[in-house]
This record gives sequence, C-alpha cells and structure tokens, in this order.
Amino acid sequence: LEEELTCAICYEIFEEPRVLPCSHTFCRPCLQGLMQPPAEAPGGRCLSCPSCRALVAVPAAGPEALPINFALKAVIEKWQQEEPARAGAEEGTCRAHPRQPLNIYCLQDKRLVCGQCLTIGKHQGHPIDDLQSAYRKAREASGKLLEELTDKSRSEAFSCSERLQQHKAQCQSALQSDREAVLQYFKELGDALELKKAALLSALDELDSRISEKYDPLIEEVEKLKLEESELKELLSAVQKEEAPLLFLEKLDGLQQRLHALKQKQLPDPEPVVIHPRMETLLQDTWSKTEMGQVHKIPTPKLHLTRRSQCSGKETGAPGLQATLTDPHFIWLMLMILLALFVAWHRENLPGATPTPLTHLCKFLQRIYHDSCFYLQNTVRELCHTSALPMEFCRRILPD
Repeated sequence: LEEELTCAICYEIFEEPRVLPCSHTFCRPCLQGLMQPPAEAPGGRCLSCPSCRALVAVPAAGPEALPINFALKAVIEKWQQEEPARAGAEEGTCRAHPRQPLNIYCLQDKRLVCGQCLTIGKHQGHPIDDLQSAYRKAREASGKLLEELTDKSRSEAFSCSERLQQHKAQCQSALQSDREAVLQYFKELGDALELKKAALLSALDELDSRISEKYDPLIEEVEKLKLEESELKELLSAVQKEEAPLLFLEKLDGLQQRLHALKQKQLPDPEPVVIHPRMETLLQDTWSKTEMGQVHKIPTPKLHLTRRSQCSGKETGAPGLQATLTDPHFIWLMLMILLALFVAWHRENLPGATPTPLTHLCKFLQRIYHDSCFYLQNTVRELCHTSALPMEFCRRILPD
C-alpha cells in the first residue's frame, strides 16, 4: 500500500495529488517543477508525463488547476492516521522508503536517514556522517561548550552583571551618604532652632517675671483698697437701716472717718511701659532675613520695659516729634543752639533769675537732649543685639 501511495517523481507520499489527462497522478509541487517554458512549448503550457512520456496540456493556471485525486487523497489520510501504529512496529525504518533502515546521520537536517533518502530522496547531496562518529564529535563539542558556559571570566553576561551590580552599589552608597547628610543637617538645624526657641521663650519668661514683680504689688494694694471700699458700702447700707438717732450718728461718723482715711491713701500711678524690642519685629527684621545656616549666630535679645513716652512721640503730646528727633542733623543743631545759649548767658552773667523765655527754651532743649540720648542708646543697643557692632564697643557704651 505504501508503494502505491508514493509519487514516482519524489519517491515520497503524495502531497496534493493531481491527475493528468493521461490518468497518471503526481504531487502538485513535482508537476510544477516539470513545467516547460512557453518557448519550448509552442502550443501553450504543457509537460511530459514521467510515467508514459506523453505530452499533455496543462491549464493556463498551472498544475493547481488540474483535478485533485480525491480517492487517493482519502486513502493517504487513512494511511497517515494508522502510521503511528506502524511506526511503533517498524521502528528504525524509513517512513518515506519502507523497510529501508535509518543508519546514516544527515549533518544538515540533524536526523537519521536511509540510503534512498540520500540518493533519490529529499536529502540528496546533504553532508552525512556515521551516527557514532557524529555522537562522539557532538560530545566533545558539548564539553567545550560547557567549559565556556562555566568559565565566569569568559561569560559576557556575567561580566555585565558584575558591572551593573557595582554601579548599583556605588549609586546606593552615594544615596545613603546623601540621606545621612540630610538627616544630620536637619538634626543640627532642628537642635539650633530648638535652642534659639528655648532662649527666646526664656527671655520672654524672664520679662514676664519682671512685669509681675512690677505690677503684682500695685495690683494687690489696689485690690485691698477696692475691698475696703466695698466693706464701707456694705456698712453704709447697714447704717441707713439704723433707726436710733444717736447710734446712727455715731456709726455714720465712724464711716466718714474711714472714708476720709481711704481717700487720703495714694493710688499707684505707674508710667505706661512698652516691651522693647518686640519679638514680632525681631523675627521679621532679623530672623526672616538670616540664612538658614546662620541661625545659630543670631544673639538672644535683652528685653526691657521702657517708658512709652520715650518710644513714641504721640505719647509725649508732640505729634511727629519722634520723626524729628531721629534726624541726626536736627539733633546736632539743637545741641549747638543749646551750647551757644548757655555760653551767651554765662558771658553776660545775667543777674537774678533767668528770663522766662530763656527758661522755657532751655527746658525744651533739655527734653530734646535727653530724648535724643535715649534714642541713640536704644539704637546702639539694637545694633549690638543684631551683631552689627563689635562686642567690645557695645560693652564700653552700654551700661548693661
């Protein structure tokens, strides 16, 4: 049966069997190779049948247009379905050429073939070798291949992997160093800020204690006066309910004496004071303009309670006086005028009291002089606190 299913041209099982007009069947690819060029076939496309040598006409579309041998094709399909069972029974024989042993190794297709495969079959002209010889050579080649694969120094992938691992380790090491630098920097910055924060709050607490020392005794004294005044009001209400004339007069006289004594007591009248310098102004003018790395160099200011009249011209009753006093030219001019007036007065040696206009002028100039000195002292103190002046100079001119 296998011989009947074999093509007479390729000696293989029929592939797409086509029937010629002479009733012989061949593979379609084999007929395609037998087609003669149009110049050699003047009557149209034709070919010579390999079995009967008859010159048969072929449709213009070529062997694909020839009729298919469906009966033969059905037999081939049934035979191919039963081929695995036959292969198990005839193991070691060629499938294309029945009963031919597979004893030659084709080096090109890497498979065992029979003698007919090399002479008239698909493996014609292919390089061949003995199976054992090919096996021995392959074993030697596999040993060399295994040696190359196991030699890490000759492995490009291994070298590339090592380089990548080294680059990654270097980058991660640099990244870890930067991370530690960031943590250390902000730790030091945070510590410096916490120290400055504690110092500023301590200065505020100290000033708070001084404020309490200044005002608490005065407030306590006034509270006692308020309590005594409330007691007198209650006693007066009780006296008004007294109906006995003599007793009413005695009690009222006692209340009047106590009230008179209460009015004679002097109420405290402290001068209004302000805090100088103000933390809010210091943070805006100094801290906000300081570089982050220079925060630890900012000195802690010394807070003072200052008379309000010395810090604001509006409190002295002279609007705009502070702006005038801050002008250095005006200060020196007033001092020169004051000096000239005293020199003139001393030279003339005025008898008796000083004239009233000159007395007023002297008092005015003295007030300007004292306010100017106080302003200059505060200005120097602020400059010292902000490190704008040398510390030795600040110690010389500032009493505190």
